[in-house]
Amino acid sequence: KTRWIQTEMWFIAKAKQHSESLLSFDNMGHAMKRNLPFLVFSALLVGNLCFGQQKLAQTGMKFLNVGTDPRAVALGEAVTSLEWSATALFYNPATMARIGETGMLAAGSTRWIADIKHYYASLALAPFGQDAGVFGITVQSVDYGDIQETIRADNEQGYLDIGTFKPTGLSVGLGYARALSDKFSVGGQVKVVFQNLGSGVTDIVNGEYVRQGFKQDVPAFDFGILYRTGYKSLNFGMTVRNFATEVTYVEESFQLPLTFKIGVSMNIFDLTSLDHEMHSLLFAFDAEHPRDFPEQIRAGLEYEFAQTLSLRAGVVSPNDEFNYSVGLGLHRNVAGVILGVDYSFTLMDRFDDVHRFALQIGL
Repeated sequence: KTRWIQTEMWFIAKAKQHSESLLSFDNMGHAMKRNLPFLVFSALLVGNLCFGQQKLAQTGMKFLNVGTDPRAVALGEAVTSLEWSATALFYNPATMARIGETGMLAAGSTRWIADIKHYYASLALAPFGQDAGVFGITVQSVDYGDIQETIRADNEQGYLDIGTFKPTGLSVGLGYARALSDKFSVGGQVKVVFQNLGSGVTDIVNGEYVRQGFKQDVPAFDFGILYRTGYKSLNFGMTVRNFATEVTYVEESFQLPLTFKIGVSMNIFDLTSLDHEMHSLLFAFDAEHPRDFPEQIRAGLEYEFAQTLSLRAGVVSPNDEFNYSVGLGLHRNVAGVILGVDYSFTLMDRFDDVHRFALQIGL
């Protein structure tokens, strides 16, 4: 099995066993033009400090790493430098700064492996105009389904079946993004991550099971930047996600899946004479440095026709379970309301293939 599912199941087994103020907005944009190389170096340094000691397959609450948005997944999740919808908070908060509407709501679901189900919703609002920044709310949950519960017993099987338990996970976040100039945007999100691994039997007294609950919550932080280079539609972005303290269940501790990403993107048709209102071909590339597995590269292509129909494909490498995803989207402006539907398909190696669906409404 992949490392993330091994990690989640390991912690479940262990639980049972132990029965800004922002700086001068006007000046910041001008400083970016002079200091971009310094900022890139600083971000890389922060990434190294954050990751210091890599612990492969030793993080928990891995549902935070499962891709939520079908468009992002279909692009190989190479979206660190893309300016887009309310779901930007799940990837790089800074890219939400120019959502283009007063408000946007997105919701979707993922039929993940082993009958695990993921759900998300996100809301982005610019109540005072985008010059004052964009506020966002995110909710992400996971349902692992029912898992058989057993305890050790002196019988032929060596265990006793006592029913089922239902692990769950939930993340609720509040984010903010602002364009400090026509080129430079920043954003962040603070969220609280919950995980409930059920309860474990710690003793039997007078024939009754004595149980201990295994629930934890931890605050976590995401932050990022986006830089429009000024050359055509070429963008540059960086983000750090899931920065948090260690979490402990009884005596076993783990860290959240901290991730540092850096990416670039551009509409390739900007280099041609094609009508940009009718055709676009977005290319996006990300380099990712996760805490709990080796570095990955991600790349995606999206062809859009008449700003309505989108066809997407993405690749992730190296990955021991999935490498390729494809998807499509349909977005229309109906009486001033933007309606959209997105779908993605991820080809898995040993598990069932994964399908994602999402709906969007923008005002």
